[in-house]
Amino acid sequence: MHFVNPQRVCKGMEMGEVPPERQIIKDVLGVAWPSVLESFFVGLAGMVDSIMVGALGSYAIAAVGLTTQPKFIGLALFLSLNVAVSAIVARRRGENDRESANRVVRMLLLGTVLLSAVISAVFVVFAGPIIKLVGSQPDTHEYAVEYLQIIMGGQVFSTVSLVLNAAQRGAGNTRIAMVTNLISNIVNVVFNYLLIGGHMGFPALGVRGAPIATVLGTVCACVLSVRSVLHKDGFVYLGAVKSWVADKLSIRSLLNVGSSAFIEQICLRIGFLLFSMTVANLGTTEFAAHQIGMNMMHMSFTFGDGLSIASVTLIGQSLGRRRPDMAKIYGSVAQKIGLLCAFFVALIYFFFGKGFFGWFTADPVILDYGVIIMRILSIMLFFQIEQVVQFGCLRGAGDTKFTAMVSLISVTFIRPGISWLLCYPLQLGLIGAWLGTFADQLVRFAMSFVRFKKGHWTKLRL
Repeated sequence: MHFVNPQRVCKGMEMGEVPPERQIIKDVLGVAWPSVLESFFVGLAGMVDSIMVGALGSYAIAAVGLTTQPKFIGLALFLSLNVAVSAIVARRRGENDRESANRVVRMLLLGTVLLSAVISAVFVVFAGPIIKLVGSQPDTHEYAVEYLQIIMGGQVFSTVSLVLNAAQRGAGNTRIAMVTNLISNIVNVVFNYLLIGGHMGFPALGVRGAPIATVLGTVCACVLSVRSVLHKDGFVYLGAVKSWVADKLSIRSLLNVGSSAFIEQICLRIGFLLFSMTVANLGTTEFAAHQIGMNMMHMSFTFGDGLSIASVTLIGQSLGRRRPDMAKIYGSVAQKIGLLCAFFVALIYFFFGKGFFGWFTADPVILDYGVIIMRILSIMLFFQIEQVVQFGCLRGAGDTKFTAMVSLISVTFIRPGISWLLCYPLQLGLIGAWLGTFADQLVRFAMSFVRFKKGHWTKLRL
């Protein structure tokens, strides 16, 4: 039995010469493994962050958790531009058009710096009302406000790193992004240790120490990312062109893909915000248990995220070479690898879930919640990882209008709607919120699976 079946995957499509099965798998893994490790270390750093903060009490875990969705709302525009730049650079790499790719990168870099300054200022000034809106309690409000102000105050370092790493991934240089984020996360974890509890002569800053450590990590990431685009031999090289304005075709593609990706990000953030508010109103203990569960969900997400990044790169480059058949083959292989990852992670989560929660807290109520949450997650992550990979395939082709529509339906309405219904009218509490999350993942998987299989996305032009 073959892992790759090109004839079945490309049924009804015109096919060119297809590389051997081993080469196809090698191509996917070669691009994917740095991205998987990068995403894993980002998730691990976030988990260690929560463990260290958790030593202060459940209020601290909840306070940090309250800032998650406002922080991502502030990043929404930049994340959508990153989707666009990865897709366009990948397509230009496939077309061997280095000049056009670098003009896009230079233009987005300048725009990122200017927009970051404005958005950071807004969030720092209005941090109090924002945190109140997402459902802070008296014991978490002050800490959450301070955390958000520090994180958003240093946002420009993060956004510059994001856009440059997105360009490098589009060019296939996933190792650069991995090394950048690995060093950044090491710096983050070290300063978490030094500043949260006050070790080796550093002040004990408590919750405040966590965002300071994060910003210091992003400063390192920013320096490394900028350095990576100053090498003449790289495909992404800022000195390759002098203009700060991209060509008309690239600008049109950027606006087309970026606007749809931005709408998708807004849909995601509204849905996640409503969902977070639903859980926050259950109480500090429940929200702390939920936040730990979300950390574990993010760890399983890292495998899908890494394969999703590989899909963007390989599919974009394949379509740039006018090989839609190879785009579909690469996407299919990435999904199968994702299933294997899901199987192994599910086994670990199902049997050792309570132990993972024990890393964060000794609260018996939270640990009891943890057992149920991890059992739900061990089944849900099959759909989660697969839909993340499928979304990466569609984004790599520029099919962001469809992904935006799915996010609107599933994340903005289905997840918060079903969660609220199960949490309150049906009185399932926190478990109802996780069943609502399960419903969201299932819907996103089903819709993206059908879209990928039909193959219309292979005909889009960028």
